[in-house]
Amino acid sequence: MHSPGSLAHQVEAYHAWKKELIRQISRYRLWLQDNDLFSEDISQRIRRGLEQLIEDELTIAFVGEYSRGKTELINALFFSEYGQRMLPSQAGRTTMCPTELFYDRTESRDYLLLLPIETRREETSLQQLRKQPDRWTRYELDPGSPEAMREVLAEVARVKSVTAAEARDLGFQENMLEHDRSEPGKVLVPAWRNAQISIRHPLFERGLRILDTPGLNALGSEPELTISMLPKAHAVIFLLSADTGVTASDMTIWKDHIATENSDHRAGRFAVLNKIDVLWDDLQGPAHTEASITKVREYTADHLNIRPEDVIPVSAKQGLLARVHNDEAQFERSRLPELEKLIIHRILMHKEQLITQSLINDLLGMLQNSQAAMQTRLSTLREELGACGETHVDRDALKRLAERAQHDYDFYYKKLITLRSSRRLMQSQGDMLKDLVTEERFESHVTKVRGMLSKSWTTAGMSRSMNYFFELIEGDYANLMSEGQLAEKMVSSIYRRYNEDTRARHLEPIPLRAGRHVIAVRELRKKADRFRRNPKNMMMEQTLLIRRFFNIMVSEARTLHSRVRSDVERWPEEALLPIMQYSMEQKKLLEHQIRRIRDMVRNDRSSKEERNRLADNIADLNRQLELADNMHRQIRKPAPTLIQQKVVNLSGIA
Repeated sequence: MHSPGSLAHQVEAYHAWKKELIRQISRYRLWLQDNDLFSEDISQRIRRGLEQLIEDELTIAFVGEYSRGKTELINALFFSEYGQRMLPSQAGRTTMCPTELFYDRTESRDYLLLLPIETRREETSLQQLRKQPDRWTRYELDPGSPEAMREVLAEVARVKSVTAAEARDLGFQENMLEHDRSEPGKVLVPAWRNAQISIRHPLFERGLRILDTPGLNALGSEPELTISMLPKAHAVIFLLSADTGVTASDMTIWKDHIATENSDHRAGRFAVLNKIDVLWDDLQGPAHTEASITKVREYTADHLNIRPEDVIPVSAKQGLLARVHNDEAQFERSRLPELEKLIIHRILMHKEQLITQSLINDLLGMLQNSQAAMQTRLSTLREELGACGETHVDRDALKRLAERAQHDYDFYYKKLITLRSSRRLMQSQGDMLKDLVTEERFESHVTKVRGMLSKSWTTAGMSRSMNYFFELIEGDYANLMSEGQLAEKMVSSIYRRYNEDTRARHLEPIPLRAGRHVIAVRELRKKADRFRRNPKNMMMEQTLLIRRFFNIMVSEARTLHSRVRSDVERWPEEALLPIMQYSMEQKKLLEHQIRRIRDMVRNDRSSKEERNRLADNIADLNRQLELADNMHRQIRKPAPTLIQQKVVNLSGIA
């Protein structure tokens, strides 16, 4: 059933597109080396682009209350070829802990990692625990035995019976837990805090990651899930059930964790209305069924305040059965293809746009520089060919060419000296910027606020401490923005003068982009404010949950701070790189030209021999430019979803 428009087909096309980009970047690097246009600066820039493509992942989070069919939908979308439900999704509460599905390309093995729920009694965050493999229970998965894999994966749903006091100690709210019917007075909690499943699957091998989250209780009691894991997802798919409608707990999840004003799910958030097979009415016919589905779809969109087209009605159960039995008609009726199209056209397309904006445009700018340099080389070769007549070599013309080449060489040589001086100035400016975001400065903020928190015994005191932490960070970033803008003005003036002197109009400075980090830390602060304002959380102040929450906020802020520091350290080196590259390439070309003309003047070769030699050089240079044009076309090729859209539109016209 993997048709040209299917999710599997499009993810494969996305992967092939990235592979082709990697191939073209590698070709460009070799081309630069072959044409003596390579430098360490360019090498670093190319290496970062390759790393970005190789490490690229696409994360989709499935969120919703218990028994909405999240795991069944994941089974239908990704595991139907096993002919059975690989992840536990029978009736009742199944997935009890946040579960991450991916393929570990480092280990190249299938396995299940489980983190005991008892680790919640510590202040250690999930991010820190991921670096401590001895804290996890590990099971190997046998890809050759789906039945054995299924039995092992059932462990994800295991629960344990504890007292209400123990449940509260683990961070759960007692009123949201099931009571243990076999042991009155006790409640059931998940045995595991987090599950990580590495499984060899074509889509996971291509970089797709799935986050399967349990209900409201887990979202409220695991701050890292809502502060870190969900926001890092490229899209969130919110599961609802057609047989229950939008319940109060559904709305709580939607409002508190998904549709917040500071939501940063980059490719969007969508609602999936599952179990529409309960609306199938074979007695009254398909028109009645379609009207019922449309009605509940519009009702859901109205409640969630989203567009009806962002609510996808499906039957995960019927879709899974249809795929297992290869029943195309039933598969279409399950409307699972609609969800696959949404993932393709809204989520994959967004990833492609990110790669285009952050990598392809930068790469095309570098290639344009190189092509301009080669065109200059071609023009000079043609001038030299013009100086070699059919019968004799025009020594005076060659002399004039040599003088002009020497003059241009001196010009670019001086430009490079000036640019290196400007770069040193940029380094001192960069040191000033780096002082604002040093690791030591950040850790001193953390230590100061941690001390304040330990002395705070009231809600107001805790709020002041947390606010103070973000005020310190935002203050540093505001100073960074201010100093960065001054530095960017200096860079812009350098480019303006350079472009005026060289008439190289296409050269533009690389911006610092500090503003995005200011926005990110403000979004983090909003999440902290929302957590602190939750009355249920305030009732647990100074408990383990609050301390763990602060650790998570610090961990997220530290990660953000590290990215800021990396940008600030790199920018002074990169800001002038386009004009450095252009000057260096022009200088190298002129060096070659001067040597070539001197060789022509000194040699006693006949005019015919010179013309043949120059003609060969021109032909070779034209071949190199053809290679560059070919790379340019390949890199500019539209991404797969754009091609698919054009195909769909054309077929629609027909």
